[in-house]
Amino acid sequence: MKNTSLRTPAIATLAAAALLAGCATEMSERQKGTATGAAIGAVVGGVLSSATGGKAGTGAVVGGAVGAVAGNLWSKRMEEKRAAMEKATQGTGIGVERTAQNELKVNVPSDFSFDVGRSAIKPEMRPVLDQFAQGLDPNMRVRIVGHTDSTGSDAINNPLSLDRAHSVRDYLAGRGVAPTRVETEGHGSREPVADNGSEAGRAQNRRVEILLREPAPAQS
Repeated sequence: MKNTSLRTPAIATLAAAALLAGCATEMSERQKGTATGAAIGAVVGGVLSSATGGKAGTGAVVGGAVGAVAGNLWSKRMEEKRAAMEKATQGTGIGVERTAQNELKVNVPSDFSFDVGRSAIKPEMRPVLDQFAQGLDPNMRVRIVGHTDSTGSDAINNPLSLDRAHSVRDYLAGRGVAPTRVETEGHGSREPVADNGSEAGRAQNRRVEILLREPAPAQS
């Protein structure tokens, strides 16, 4: 006798993989989150239902629905903000991405952020911050992380990186983003993204990261 209870999760896995592969180029970040969550939920639901003696097909459907909700933590507002930031920074070398924690991260290197040893915002950075501050939902939260290159000691770099984060916070406050919504951190030179042995690498490390997130939905 064939074990159909084990076949259903496998079928769900193959179907989900085919769906994601076929639609990957056409799906938004929000849609990808929903599809991924549904696929994982379907597989897990099917396996759990089989293991507990239930109907695997039913378990896969229920699991898929739950997974879709869990996977879709990237709201329409966040997708719109990502698209707006990508458009505003196109061709500048400023990075805009969705993180694994469902935050929108804007990475601003030294060409647009800070000179060596300085925490004053460059004029080139102001339009980027203006776009970031525009139309933020009041529930969204902002985290700003300042970084330095390896020039100088920790005694210099650690407070300098925090001063850079504070400079961005203060600029955003002038554009209507309440400081109470903003967290600031200074990581000094501890998290390089490039080789500090070259000027080009140090310029990439001398940066500020601005992260936007929505609060997790309240548990009922």
